[in-house]
Amino acid sequence: MVEAVQDAGVVVTGAGGGIGAALARRFAAEGARVVVNDLDPGRAKDVADEIGGIAVPGDASAIVPEAQEALGGAVDVYCANAGVASGGSEAADEDVWAQAWDVNVMAHVRAARELVPGWLERGGGRFVSTVSAAGLLTMIGAAPYSVTKHGALAFAEWLSLTYRHRGIKVHAVCPQGVRTDMLTASGTAGELVLAPTAIAPEDVADALFAGIEEDRFLILPHPQVAAYHQARAADPDRWLRGMNRLQRQWEETTR
Repeated sequence: MVEAVQDAGVVVTGAGGGIGAALARRFAAEGARVVVNDLDPGRAKDVADEIGGIAVPGDASAIVPEAQEALGGAVDVYCANAGVASGGSEAADEDVWAQAWDVNVMAHVRAARELVPGWLERGGGRFVSTVSAAGLLTMIGAAPYSVTKHGALAFAEWLSLTYRHRGIKVHAVCPQGVRTDMLTASGTAGELVLAPTAIAPEDVADALFAGIEEDRFLILPHPQVAAYHQARAADPDRWLRGMNRLQRQWEETTR
């Protein structure tokens, strides 16, 4: 058992399935009191009933007050897990870009606005951001997703460097392919890039809990992402050439 989360009040957004459901199950198994959030009320209730949690369905951007009330007044751990995998290029519609920003970045910002003042008063809190390896690297065929996941990582970094000395812990979880509906929806690009090394949602939860125990900011369920990130930083042009070859390979499959 991880002492840091025992009897903690935990919120997991987007927890009706996939990574979110795996996180909710793991927090409950570790002795936490868990609020299960999802846009789909039925899915939120199913997971909450399974784990003995509390379903708080609705827009992840707006559920903090209700979640606090459900947990008796305080959220100790907030998992900003809800996300949208928006594909497309710079030509994607404005509403596609706006939704990606709103869900993948601004929902995190809005939650932090609600939570950080209380955490600073109490001297502690934990913010878990489900980002993606796309936030460290990029993803072919998905400009809105890649750009906003970079934004989510940047916000998590900012929270950590700003408040870590005041007791707020931040974790950025950056998996590559995970066997979820989101991977299925990623189409041929996901089949090429993500599917070959895809892991189970439970593996992501295991990686997070290992990171909590080690007090690590960056959580890499796919360890090879560290080498990719280092290569990108060391020689950006070489890395971009390699990614462009992957782009061309993908284009061949879509003709």
